Amino acid sequence: MNVDIAVVGAGPAGLCLARSLARTGLSVLVIEQQSLDALREPPFDGREIALTMRSVRILQELGLWQRLEPASISPLRSARVLNGRSPHGLHVTPSSAADSQLGFLVPNHCIRRAAYASIEHEPNISLACGVSVESIASNDAAARLRLSDGAEVGARLVVAADSRYSRLRRDAGIAADMHDFGKTMLVCRMALERPHHEEALEWFGHAQTLAALPLNGGEVSVVLTLTPREMQRVMEMSEADFEMEMRRRFDGRFGAMRLTSTRHAYPLVGVYARRFVAHRLALIGDAAVGMHPVTAHGFNLGLQGVQTLGSLLASAAAGGHDIASPELLRRYQRMHRRATWPLYAATMAVVTLYTDDRRIPRLARSALLRASQTLPPVRQGIAHLLASRRSPFAMGRHRS
Repeated sequence: MNVDIAVVGAGPAGLCLARSLARTGLSVLVIEQQSLDALREPPFDGREIALTMRSVRILQELGLWQRLEPASISPLRSARVLNGRSPHGLHVTPSSAADSQLGFLVPNHCIRRAAYASIEHEPNISLACGVSVESIASNDAAARLRLSDGAEVGARLVVAADSRYSRLRRDAGIAADMHDFGKTMLVCRMALERPHHEEALEWFGHAQTLAALPLNGGEVSVVLTLTPREMQRVMEMSEADFEMEMRRRFDGRFGAMRLTSTRHAYPLVGVYARRFVAHRLALIGDAAVGMHPVTAHGFNLGLQGVQTLGSLLASAAAGGHDIASPELLRRYQRMHRRATWPLYAATMAVVTLYTDDRRIPRLARSALLRASQTLPPVRQGIAHLLASRRSPFAMGRHRS
């Protein structure tokens, strides 16, 4: 089988890229290990994705936003950041009176469902489900993929969207800087006795990080970060004990908390590929940049990469140029690194400061939060990182 572009990985980033190429005349094959049924009706995985206004516009242009049920879209109107027991913190609101919210929260599985539906009937897009890529090789004419079912695929360009642990990235000889934070993140939904007022709470405590992301219907997405050993104990609790544990950890600020979903745990690992391209290969989504979830930019940066690469490929196709030319791929790499590296580096700095429980870092972050609330330049700088109009603050995560 020969196609113009083979996209490996049918997560939101891979499917969104395929959708962006649907009307270019290019033939696209999406290769995914999961079954077709899992793509068509992805299960709830506990993750809520914080979408910036830019991301919403991209999803609207791709036709995904219109496919989301209104009930699944929760407005995020403000955010509050706390440090330990200190009453001082950072309160982030929209940057202008014309803005009514910082952004939106949408369940990951709803985005995945909408992304699949957007490409399901596109004639230039085909799917190979239930298979994985066993090997990749390329020459001047094309790349060759050998699949786990024995099939071979020829493609002018291969796009790796196969997670932050990307096998294609490794097979292509692209190194990645990976940081294992040594922590596990638990996510679930809980109903609250007291209202959340559509405000996200991020709470850096001693030996834990907590977040409550406001959802429709008086619920929140609870995000708890602990060491793996401590997380195992929390995951094994009965529902009743878990509810009491969450109320205790949040110091009772929400009153009674009732579990309304399954609980899910994920390891925290940050990734930044040293290159985003190789011969006839490009990386997108978490395969290129796997963010720590503290600033909720994972999928937002993934969508920027989709928009950048999709636009370059569409222009090349329209002009009859090589869609895998070294010049095109280098341009994509320059543009996406410029868009992602400053935020990735800043996020790593924030995570380092706010998860260090030694006395001096605790005092430093308390001072920083106090300054951010009282000094406009400091407040604006932190707000831009955590929750500006284009970058809503929350703890969200995705899979490419």
